[in-house]
Amino acid sequence: MVSLTSLLIPILVSAVVVFLVSFILHMVIPFHRSDIKKIPGEDEFLAAIRGYNLPAGDYAAPHADSPAAMKDPAFVEKRNKGPIVIMTTTPGGAPPMSVTLTKWFIYCVVVSLFSAYIASRTLSPGTEYLQVFRIVGTAAFMGYALALLQNWIWWMKDGGATFRSIIDGLAYALATAGVFGSMWPAA
Repeated sequence: MVSLTSLLIPILVSAVVVFLVSFILHMVIPFHRSDIKKIPGEDEFLAAIRGYNLPAGDYAAPHADSPAAMKDPAFVEKRNKGPIVIMTTTPGGAPPMSVTLTKWFIYCVVVSLFSAYIASRTLSPGTEYLQVFRIVGTAAFMGYALALLQNWIWWMKDGGATFRSIIDGLAYALATAGVFGSMWPAA
């Protein structure tokens, strides 16, 4: 076993590398530009929902607030007629990028920390690069990518956008694995 504290530098370095890779994937390469589509009649749509003064949150329409309500003929008719809307609202104004990027970096550190924990319990000092790469890469991929499928399954997230985000997760996992493989403690 390897002490988790001996992996603090690879944890932080991998989080920084993933942060940079995510910048490239989202800001430099046009990989995600089609993930979210513009609503036709955007101005009218925004004017209509603005009048409801919705607090920030997740909403669905039609909405049934119990299993019994899902059987109500009025709900079934609305659902079958469509459209079904699942949306997130936030306050107006520019997104708080410093807060969002800070949360993303903390998430990167957490994924690296859990990947390090799994590796530290299963690998010994001096383990060869490829073995470290496999263990850390698998753990990081689980942290960055697998949970994305839940949004595709349950919240009807676009399959293409989900697939592209899973590819991102693979890139993040490979970067994390590379850092740990190259910085793994010697015997």
